[in-house]
Amino acid sequence: MKKVPFHKIQGNGNDFILIDNRRGILKGKGLSGLAKTVCHRNRSVGADGLIVIVPSKKADFKWRFFNADGSEAEMCGNGSRCAARFAVLRKIAPKKMSFETLAGIIHAEVKKGTVRVQMTGAGGLRQNIAVPVAGGTRTGHFINTGVPHLVYLSDQLGGEDVQAVGSATRWHDLFKPAGTNVNFVQIDGPHKLRIRTYERGVEGETLACGTGALAAALIAASLGRAASPVTVTTRGGDRLIVAFTREGEEFIDLYLEGEATVVCEGTLYL
Repeated sequence: MKKVPFHKIQGNGNDFILIDNRRGILKGKGLSGLAKTVCHRNRSVGADGLIVIVPSKKADFKWRFFNADGSEAEMCGNGSRCAARFAVLRKIAPKKMSFETLAGIIHAEVKKGTVRVQMTGAGGLRQNIAVPVAGGTRTGHFINTGVPHLVYLSDQLGGEDVQAVGSATRWHDLFKPAGTNVNFVQIDGPHKLRIRTYERGVEGETLACGTGALAAALIAASLGRAASPVTVTTRGGDRLIVAFTREGEEFIDLYLEGEATVVCEGTLYL
């Protein structure tokens, strides 16, 4: 039975299992299957995703990110902050670092209580999409912040059926073949949002989603209802700070900041 050291780190309620694989300790292992196994909350450690750190020729390190269902994702905002915390803890990288993802190079700064990451960019903005769900039609707004996100604005965030509407939207023909994450967002002011997110790959509501918080802030700004910086309060009650610069219809200098704390460390028996 192989023993693999790991850390579990959470960022605003999103939790991840992190493994340093720079020396190939998982060589020959199916990482997708491993993610499904170790992220199971009843049969293993349990997490929203698995992050595996490997060497990079372009940055301090490279990651491979897997959702709890085993699917590999391009990017994860809260996961990136946890990866940065892990890299400093394990002396993989300095407090100001860069690392490779499928969405591009991420720059991060690890502070005492929080981690700030510069996101790769946002694109594909589409406003006022009519989405047939729940026996009717809802208006959604789409943007890709490293991974695809649809945003529904809501006046009754607590009453939203996130599981039913989120699942129906995530798998809707409008967003095939990749599908989309689905966010329900209530705007409380030009610098304050609240959010609930149905995450693709987790296939359910999570306590937080970093790329979703970014998407929510950018959509609200594109509609003229928010301006940088934006404090986004998550389902778990934590706060993420989103900062950006708008140049015409483009958003640049995208930053996400929030807590990233170690939950535990130990040994996986594979």
